[in-house]
Amino acid sequence: MQDVLEKHQVWLYLTNILAGMSIGWAWPAVTTTFEALLWPVLGVLLYATFTQVPLTHLAAAFRDGRFNMALVLGNFVIMPGIVGLLLLLAPADPAVRLGILLVLLVPCTDWFISFTHLGGGDSTRAIAASPILLILQIVMLPLYLWLFLGEEMVSANLTGHLLPVFFGLILLPLLLAWLTEKTVDKRPTFTGYVRALGWLPVPLLALVVFLIAASQISLVLETGRMLPVLLVIFSLYLVAAALVGRLLSSAFRLPGPRGQTLAFSFGTRNSFVVLPFAIALPDLWAPAVVVIVFQSLVELFGMTAYLKWLPRYWPTSIPPG
Repeated sequence: MQDVLEKHQVWLYLTNILAGMSIGWAWPAVTTTFEALLWPVLGVLLYATFTQVPLTHLAAAFRDGRFNMALVLGNFVIMPGIVGLLLLLAPADPAVRLGILLVLLVPCTDWFISFTHLGGGDSTRAIAASPILLILQIVMLPLYLWLFLGEEMVSANLTGHLLPVFFGLILLPLLLAWLTEKTVDKRPTFTGYVRALGWLPVPLLALVVFLIAASQISLVLETGRMLPVLLVIFSLYLVAAALVGRLLSSAFRLPGPRGQTLAFSFGTRNSFVVLPFAIALPDLWAPAVVVIVFQSLVELFGMTAYLKWLPRYWPTSIPPG
C-alpha cells in the first residue's frame, strides 16, 4: 500500500495544489490561518522524514567506497556545475534564481529511496548513503550559495534570515529523529513507531503544498509567467542527471541497480528541506517558494519517466577493459 501511495504521489500533490489555489482564491480570509499552520506541518514532515534516514548507522554508509565516491562526485561537484550552466537560462529575478539554486543544489534523502526501489535500483545502498547526502548538503549549501550569489547574498542578508530556520526547523527535527533512532536501537519495541512514521511524508507533503498554494495564490499567479522557462531548466536538469549517472556508472564500474541508483540520486532534490528557508525570507524573495514547489512537481513527473526509461536502457554489466 505504501508503494502505491509513493508511486502515485505526483497526482496527489498536483490535486492538492489545484485545490489549494481554488480555496485560496475563493476564500482569501483563510490564507492567514494556512500560513500559521504551515510551519508546524513542515516541522512534523521533516521529523518524520529524518526518522527514515539511518542517522545512527553512519559507519555502514561508507562500506561501498566506489559507489560513494561516484555519488559524492556527481551530487556535489558535477551536478552543481551543471546547475551553474542552467542558471544562464534563468530569469534575472534574484528570487527565482535563488529558488533554483536552493532546490537543485541539495540531493534528496527520502523519495530518492522510494523511486530507487520502484525502479529496480539498489535501495539498500540508497538507504545506507542517505546520511552522507544529508550531512554533506547541510555543510555545502551555504558555500554553494556564496559561490553562485556572492555579494548579492551578503547585501540581502540572506544568511541572517536562513540561520534561524536552519537551527529551528532543520537541526531540531534532525536531533529529535536521531534521538528516536537511538531509542529504537536500545528498545526494538519502538520499531513499529518509526515504521508508522514512514507513512507520513507523502500525505504531509501533500498538505504542505496545499497550504502553500492556498496561502500564496496571488504569488503563484504572479510567478506563472516564468513557469515555462523553469520547466525547460528543470527538464534539462533531469536529462543531465540521467546522463551523468550513466557516465559515472561506467567510469566507476557500477552496472545495473547500483548505476541506476546514481541516476535517481542525481535526479531527485530535497525540495521540502529547503522549502522552509524560502518561506522564511522577506516578501522580496517570495517567488523562490513557487520555484521550489514547481520543481518538485516537474521532478515527480520526471521520476515517472525514469521508472520507465532507466531499466530499459541501463547496462546490466560493465564490459572489462
